[in-house]
Amino acid sequence: MSDVSLGLVGVGKIVRDQHLPALAATPGYRLLASADPRASLPNVPAYADMASMLDAHPELDAVAICTPTHLRHAQARLALQRGKHVLLEKPPGATLSEVEDLIDVASEQGVTLFAAWHSRFAPGVAQAREWLAERRIERVEIVWKEDVRVWHPGQTWIWQPGGMGVFDPGINALSIATAILPQAFFLRQARLLVPSNCQTPIAAELSFADPGGANIEADLDFRQSGPPTWDIHVETDAGRLSLTRGGCRLSLDGQLMLEAEEREYAGLYARFAELIASGRREVDVAPLRHVADAFMYGRRDTTEAFVE
Repeated sequence: MSDVSLGLVGVGKIVRDQHLPALAATPGYRLLASADPRASLPNVPAYADMASMLDAHPELDAVAICTPTHLRHAQARLALQRGKHVLLEKPPGATLSEVEDLIDVASEQGVTLFAAWHSRFAPGVAQAREWLAERRIERVEIVWKEDVRVWHPGQTWIWQPGGMGVFDPGINALSIATAILPQAFFLRQARLLVPSNCQTPIAAELSFADPGGANIEADLDFRQSGPPTWDIHVETDAGRLSLTRGGCRLSLDGQLMLEAEEREYAGLYARFAELIASGRREVDVAPLRHVADAFMYGRRDTTEAFVE
């Protein structure tokens, strides 16, 4: 297969921090252009919008859409209709119906659509999934906390409808949990803490259960100062599995089994290339469905105004 010619849509913090280094480290891609009304990349042809980029570069094979969530559906739909393969940053849409529509369009056009749950490519996730597959799950504790001022500086869209608030990082935890736990699980209770000047939560407490009766508790918080906490602990009939540092560190009953550097986005782009080469699509909506359930089912409590 020849190199995939790629256009980046949106060139904000996540692109500069993750996509560009991953593309540089992953064979098989040529970055041809970018589209963003306010930013550009050195030595890469830049356009104010995606339509202009596609018009100027009909040779593009694929686009990676890295814009704020509420913009992704229209952009992805246009790219798919123009016959381009599409990688969607997480979450793949602001609503489930948006994502379902994109799945239909991709199928009609015969192109690849990839919902890029990057945290599933953390070093310890595959081994955790394999170990848990043969165990009875008794209890799960998810703690996902970080400082919004560090990880989303000045990104006011995250507090608007469709921005998801603390679920923007919290959905990473849910993407791992839905990947490693052997049974589906279902929301039973939720509490969302929403600043008085925002539309989306700054913290969330979620309680799930699986068909076997295991309790799954998630504590998501944007108000942590200092280093982030991205941990999942699973109590089983054969011991305790801990997946910490966002999936980079795996321990069993306190014994370190794996620790490695984060290379999630390199894994994402390698997977995207595989899907394009094989003519397949990969769109799992389970993490987004859990977020939708929390917004629909959860109790909303107002907390103090957020100050950047």
